[in-house]
Amino acid sequence: MFAHIRKDIKAALERDPAARSSIEVLLCYSGLHALIYHRVAHALWHAHLRLLARLLSQFARFLTGIEIHPAAQIGEGVFIDHGMGVVIGETAVVGNGCTLYQGVTLGGTGKTRGKRHPTLGDNVVVGAGAKILGDITIGDGAAVGAGAVVLKSVPPEGTAVGVPAKVVSVAGRKAAAALEHGLMPDPVAEFCDEMAHRVAELERAVGIPAPGGPAGGQG
Repeated sequence: MFAHIRKDIKAALERDPAARSSIEVLLCYSGLHALIYHRVAHALWHAHLRLLARLLSQFARFLTGIEIHPAAQIGEGVFIDHGMGVVIGETAVVGNGCTLYQGVTLGGTGKTRGKRHPTLGDNVVVGAGAKILGDITIGDGAAVGAGAVVLKSVPPEGTAVGVPAKVVSVAGRKAAAALEHGLMPDPVAEFCDEMAHRVAELERAVGIPAPGGPAGGQG
């Protein structure tokens, strides 16, 4: 467990430019605190001290604003950045080297038992406010854009954006490890642009002048 914690601290130092020292991360980073509590609660869960594990996870939620079910499986070198509102469900799996930003939900769908939460591969990056729901897989090295609602699996190195999320490429490159949102396609904007283009074509076809044209008059 202590080896995992050391790797979690190292992950924060590597991925957060605001982090200045290991002691600062250890004392001030709520995401790290939530992971430490979770690793203890997870051990208690597997020791069949499950009520105690749940109590500890709820205490951690009260302190950090991050809710992680003690049965969830979380790898090493995970970084939860500004983690207020992060929720990780009971059967979720988070691989090594993943980064989760604030408001991320790894949630279930329906009331079925068994595996009902997402599985994140290694080195996955999930942007602020993203919701990944159901027993789906986000492949190694994939990225999920801020605010996305992901309901289907994402391939390795894929990038998912939008509501519901679609897998897109980022300027012909692999998934943006740092979530460079300025480079990410916007499926909603692209759809709106396409519809505006088609409406303009239809207006030209039926002879409706463009706004500001001769028939529009300005005086």
